[in-house]
Amino acid sequence: MTTSFSLPQRILHWLMAVLILFNLLFADAMETYARVFFGGQTPTPEQVSAANIHAYVGITVLVLGLVRFCLRFIQGVPPEPKEEPPFLRVVAKVSHWAFYLLFFAMPFAGIGAYYFGNKTAAFAHGGPMKLFMWGLIVAHIGGALVHQFYWKTDVLRRMTAGSR
Repeated sequence: MTTSFSLPQRILHWLMAVLILFNLLFADAMETYARVFFGGQTPTPEQVSAANIHAYVGITVLVLGLVRFCLRFIQGVPPEPKEEPPFLRVVAKVSHWAFYLLFFAMPFAGIGAYYFGNKTAAFAHGGPMKLFMWGLIVAHIGGALVHQFYWKTDVLRRMTAGSR
């Protein structure tokens, strides 16, 4: 049984966290592009270039998410800490699987919007999915802090330094 996440799993976790936060925090270029494009105008080359950065980061998240998903099944994950109440174990499992769902659904919705001009995909990507991702991130960080400071478990260490 594994006691911490493998080095590749930890690297993927933090790399994806940075890329996802980048796209969430710096979505203005894509929002401007979408407003212009779906408004029936032609985006400028600068708007297209800026939107491409968002798209390429999103596609990278999709690819890394697939690799991470495969590693989860090949290498496994550490068990939940005994200190975590059973109900919150279920919440944590559902939250983690929701992240994986968004790792795939958000980029595909973005691809549908950007490359195929689908307004419904654009709405889903920039509306409910984006809000859900923010909610999961806040809950994830909150859960990690509760583990670290309230239950005093090794959850943070398992995703940073690994087992000792």
